[in-house]
Amino acid sequence: MNLLIIAGVVGPWQIVLIVAVALLMFGGKKIPELMGGIGKGMKEFKKAIKEEDGTSADAPKETPTVDNNKKEPLKE
Repeated sequence: MNLLIIAGVVGPWQIVLIVAVALLMFGGKKIPELMGGIGKGMKEFKKAIKEEDGTSADAPKETPTVDNNKKEPLKE
């Protein structure tokens, strides 16, 4: 059992303990604000990476369409 804890396996009681400590440290009102800040940061990070690649984050992605039903005349 001690080997599993040392190896880094997180069980349900460890998750409950972590959530309880987070609630005690930050309070119930502050945690949603923290999560919102993390979400905004991730969104900005993804946007910056897309802009660095040369693609605009706001531009719609165009997918090439192929019409397989269109038949071209045979060339002789």
